[in-house]
Amino acid sequence: MDAGFPTDSLGRRANFAGQLWALRDTIKPGDLILMPMKTSKKIVFGVCTSGYKYRGDEPDLSRRHTIGVEWSTTEVSRAGIKDDLLNTINGAMTIFQASKNNAEARLRIVMKTGVDPGNGSGATPTLGQLTSGTATGGDDNVVDPTSVPTLEVIRDRVRTHLVEHFGQHKLTHLIADILRVQGYTCDVAPPGPDFGVDIIAGCGPLGLDPPTLIVEVKSEAGSIGAPIVRGLRGAMVAHKADQGLLVAWGGLSKAATDEIRTARLSIRVWDAEDVLDHLFGVYDHLPDETRARVPLKRIWVLDEETG
Repeated sequence: MDAGFPTDSLGRRANFAGQLWALRDTIKPGDLILMPMKTSKKIVFGVCTSGYKYRGDEPDLSRRHTIGVEWSTTEVSRAGIKDDLLNTINGAMTIFQASKNNAEARLRIVMKTGVDPGNGSGATPTLGQLTSGTATGGDDNVVDPTSVPTLEVIRDRVRTHLVEHFGQHKLTHLIADILRVQGYTCDVAPPGPDFGVDIIAGCGPLGLDPPTLIVEVKSEAGSIGAPIVRGLRGAMVAHKADQGLLVAWGGLSKAATDEIRTARLSIRVWDAEDVLDHLFGVYDHLPDETRARVPLKRIWVLDEETG
């Protein structure tokens, strides 16, 4: 470790060494593995299938230390995971033991359903590995590490704030505010059955100029199915709208994703991460009342991934 990282501090080198020992000695078959995806901001779950193996013939030094993992083919939205569990996932270490708030049992449910049942769910507690990259071990140094203040942690806090303060029809009004800043005139349907139409939007002072837009907003934490997509397409035909926008806070099921592919020239989907991106992009121009309900402060941080 000293030879590989000669300029790093003693504490940093000790942390690297501790993580390598944890990788070698603590992760066992059946342990839970999480990989946060930088591109989609979602999480892929996997289960360890074989323990540590050193591949001395691998030319890439970063790929010599390995474990076997069977990955799920489905990405899970962070929108379906509660704040305390997100704090666990955002721990400062890659390999650690998640012992608080019944974390591992809840994550195994998330892996199957896409939705966190919460700490009071009655999920059977288990003690195993959790590796984010979450894994457990008996070493106190890898038990419930503190969450680090990354950009993803900040997004998690804003996402949780929206879940707590903009549930159901309130999210529809937030989406309408965002669209108005983007140049649309919006007519928001009242709460209740909407037959696939939460917002009718269009350009121009009367909202009658193209492109006209039908918006369906689904605030559920779990993924929505293909019937919702078909309902939006039917509403677009009924209202003679040019385009459709489906706000699916918890994302889409595979069937819904396949359905969207056949309408990709006329329908766009915003999941929770897209809503955050659009919110941040227009935040300074939102109504004062909306900004008061989502109190954000602009800060500047060094972009560690450039240069």
